[in-house]
Amino acid sequence: MKNPQAFEQNLIETIIYIIFLFLGLITVGFVLLITVYLVIAGIPAIREIGILNFLFNTKWASTASEPSFGILPFILTSVYGTAGAIILGVPVGFLTSVYLAKLAPQKIRTIVSGAVSLLAGIPSVVYGLVGMMVLVPSIRKFFHIPDGASLFAAIIVLAIMILPSIINVSITALEAVPREYEDASLALGATPVETYFRVSVPAAKSGIAAAVVLGVGRAIGEAMAVMMVSGNAPNMPELFGSVRFLTTAVASEMSYSSGLQRQALFSIALVLFLFIMLINAALNFFLKRSKE
Repeated sequence: MKNPQAFEQNLIETIIYIIFLFLGLITVGFVLLITVYLVIAGIPAIREIGILNFLFNTKWASTASEPSFGILPFILTSVYGTAGAIILGVPVGFLTSVYLAKLAPQKIRTIVSGAVSLLAGIPSVVYGLVGMMVLVPSIRKFFHIPDGASLFAAIIVLAIMILPSIINVSITALEAVPREYEDASLALGATPVETYFRVSVPAAKSGIAAAVVLGVGRAIGEAMAVMMVSGNAPNMPELFGSVRFLTTAVASEMSYSSGLQRQALFSIALVLFLFIMLINAALNFFLKRSKE
């Protein structure tokens, strides 16, 4: 006869395994449900407008007497805005995480970590409000332009918003590096800074890359904050011009849309969804290739 205690333990592990499997399948199911819904809701407008006209036309006038549904300005704005936020935010977040994880005294680390956690908890509308009241007028005065609500303002706001994700995840990855790696490097004569950047950072590169992926997702998916500081005008992107992102295009018109206009907004959401999936797939591909 089997040991009753071992049988009970196996039963508990089996139950827990089934529960975790069920929860994982629910997550996958939600993703599939969202994907199917966006495809069903977005395809009709693309079919009616024409995929080339929809993706590459530079004019968006959904409420005009002769409506036009070109989203190329929104696509380019989202690409430029996300790229600018990553260029500004990733180096600051990465260097801050290395400093906090390896170099900062405990008191400074506690203060800065608390500030980073506070940044993570601030609602996006507050970022947009502060940007609209402080950043936009500052840009207008500093660069002597008619209106400071622009792509540049949106890039700065997005760069600040992605910092908490990059810093927190990178710190976790750096702290997970075995201490023996650093001790071996120091024993060979390397300085602490050389050790951190040439040993600890390469060892934690997968976690740091995951932090960048989270930052990219936050930057692409943000709507309210960029709507408040970008001007929300469907123009081709200029650094100091009013622009509209893919996310803000959906959020700004959905409340009063109907007919083909509403279907076109779902098509924009589908393009945004595919855009995010493409970026994640590309980043995962390069990470796996680098790992191999």
